[in-house]
Amino acid sequence: MTESEILVSENGSLGRITLNRPKALNSLTLGMVREMTEAVERWRDAEHIRAILIDGAGERGLCAGGDVRALHDAAKAGDESLPAAFWTEEYRLNSALANYPKPVVGIMDGICMGGGVGITAHGSHRVVTERSKVGMPETGIGFIPDVGGTYLMSRTPGELGTHLALTGGAVGGADALYCDLADHYVDSARLPELVEALSSGDVDEVLAAFAAPVPEPALAEHREWIDAAYAGSDVESVLARLRDRPEQAAQDAATTIETKSPTALKVTLRAMRSGYDSLEQALTLEYRLAMACVRIGDFVEGVRAALVDKDRNPQWSPTTLSEVDESRVQKFFEPASDEPKLFG
Repeated sequence: MTESEILVSENGSLGRITLNRPKALNSLTLGMVREMTEAVERWRDAEHIRAILIDGAGERGLCAGGDVRALHDAAKAGDESLPAAFWTEEYRLNSALANYPKPVVGIMDGICMGGGVGITAHGSHRVVTERSKVGMPETGIGFIPDVGGTYLMSRTPGELGTHLALTGGAVGGADALYCDLADHYVDSARLPELVEALSSGDVDEVLAAFAAPVPEPALAEHREWIDAAYAGSDVESVLARLRDRPEQAAQDAATTIETKSPTALKVTLRAMRSGYDSLEQALTLEYRLAMACVRIGDFVEGVRAALVDKDRNPQWSPTTLSEVDESRVQKFFEPASDEPKLFG
């Protein structure tokens, strides 16, 4: 018998959702999104459930993101129905968790990327550990930081979010706190004990009791050059400023950015500078951009190089930033005739 991809349980007053695809690093499928949504909605008005918790099975992490291989296969076959349904329902789940009337505790232990960020970083109580690796690596597969990623990254202190979004880099638990992507730091060895305590205790009091000393964030010493280099809304200028910096870390960042999809980089930066009024506004735009990445962007090629053929040699089109002119970027932001109304 095949084990469920989502484990839903109740322990005292705690409703628990555990992603259960450890061999695939708990990457999210449409079925998983639907099961999560069903559980979240069932517990919304359940008097015996006072909080919900989201975590992942296995030792490697919470979630590596969405099942982009399945989305790639569908898109390559000319079937847009799976990407459209997946992103519609995933983004609605992200919004539901952000606006949930009860505490939502996300355990961002181990790898927490892309879609994993979407189901935890919008919650009310975001927990990281010494094993956490939190990031939005989408520009490396010709995509954009979605699931509210452009919203979260645009609200980090200074230009930290711009740095993370363009490089696709991941940060540890201390830096996740520094970037306002997490709220609580707990030793991973104490997570089972924490979950048990949450089953009957007040969420804030329990998390305060389990708080561990937070290490110095590594990004703090880089704030000066990050804030200086990533200002503005022009990727070429960002790269030029990075190359002008004396710090080796700045040079490394520039080298990393130059490997990403030129189109995805420009679309991502413009989205982050959109000045969102709400998460829902960001998710609505991200849906438009996500579908454009499938239709006219580098998503299919990026996933091919990273996960299908695994040659790590994507053939971006266009190949350079200079070839991605404003008219091409604008096409990503134009509403499609079949665009659904996600909210309201």
